[in-house]
Amino acid sequence: MSQRQRFSAPAPGAIRRFDFPPVQTDRLDNGLEMRSVQTHRLPIVTVTLVLDAGEATLSEDRAGLAVLTGDSLEGGTVARSGAELAEALESLGAGLSVGTGWDATTISLSCLPDRLDEAMSILAEVVLRPGLPADEVDRVRGQHLAAIQQRRMDPASIATDAAHRLTYAEGVPYGRPLGGTVESVTPFAPEAAAGFVEARYRPGSAGLVVVGDVDLDETKALAQRCFGDWRGNAPARDGFEPEPRGGEPRVVIVDRPDAVQSEIRIGHVGQPRSTPDYFPLLVFNTILGGAFTSRLNLNLRERHGFTYGVRSGFAFRRDAGPWTISTAVGTEVTADAVREAVSEVEGLLSDGPTDEELEASRDYMAGVFPLRLETTGQIASRISELIIYDLSDDYHSTYRDRIREVTRDQALDAARRCIRPDEITVLVGGDAKAVRGPLEELGLGPVEVE
Repeated sequence: MSQRQRFSAPAPGAIRRFDFPPVQTDRLDNGLEMRSVQTHRLPIVTVTLVLDAGEATLSEDRAGLAVLTGDSLEGGTVARSGAELAEALESLGAGLSVGTGWDATTISLSCLPDRLDEAMSILAEVVLRPGLPADEVDRVRGQHLAAIQQRRMDPASIATDAAHRLTYAEGVPYGRPLGGTVESVTPFAPEAAAGFVEARYRPGSAGLVVVGDVDLDETKALAQRCFGDWRGNAPARDGFEPEPRGGEPRVVIVDRPDAVQSEIRIGHVGQPRSTPDYFPLLVFNTILGGAFTSRLNLNLRERHGFTYGVRSGFAFRRDAGPWTISTAVGTEVTADAVREAVSEVEGLLSDGPTDEELEASRDYMAGVFPLRLETTGQIASRISELIIYDLSDDYHSTYRDRIREVTRDQALDAARRCIRPDEITVLVGGDAKAVRGPLEELGLGPVEVE
């Protein structure tokens, strides 16, 4: 064997075939939408209830209510205390998890298929008859207030929160922290949580996802028994325009005197999940800053040694979430890192990706896709997106084809429409005395200090 044969990396093989299991769609008599997938990989079933109860439905003075209410559900039901609920789940070998984002609240549990009847009954009990005891609500409120205080001391969180606030106009929900503020969280009480459940935990605007080694017809009958008496629709969401705070480029420094590092956030208002540019933007962003081999990472990390890592990404939501580049660098190279990041964006938008970059991006995204769908929980999470964003049932089965069909021109055209260097806000959390002068010399816009 020659030295070349011994030490050369093997050539990549062809992408293996992957078939997403078919999704069965049903609707219960009360309007509850149901998506089911039968898979026999493991003797496990995951059930996820998707509620139209995200943080974006709330006004600023109630910010955090959706998150706090979701977290309080594990404190017990009308029939069981929190300890009794935990014991009942443990006896089934089931785990309950609640997650709340901008667009929805999801409540999930996983168990063995032969315990599904009991587990789904408990899930229905948690959602339809939550106890929301005062001591549990107090505990959740205290935890969230402590987390808010902790964010105020964490440089990365300070920069991220400031960047979102400066990206969106006053009153746009996406400009505030997901979990609310001290002012909005402090009044949280059982009555507020109960009112939120009463208003937004409704079947007509919800979905039930079941994934696992189950009979789909039996599963629908079980869902009807557990949730059939549930009634109502959540109120229509108050629409909002994700308007930017300003349309001009600018640089804002959140002063952290004597800081040895700077947290950098660069971006502007991005795109909603419904954008027709979704797949081209995914491919383009992978080339720009969505993978370890991205241009941003190769420049700032590998070529210049400014950082351990840098990423860019679109936060696709029902409405236009932010597009952001984020990294942390030493104070002395802050301006250099900002210059290089902006230069990479402008250069890629001007010249476009190479054919090699395009092919590598598409192959990478298509290749890792099945790795995110190995468990029933991962599959249930992906199917929940179909309900939240009103996607077609074949979305996941056609995902890799649609990624691999993206052309260079499509990716570049989409990026030029959706990434606008002349509107970016550069947010730097760092030592203003040390970084202000070098940042002003970049000429990216007026430099402000907070």
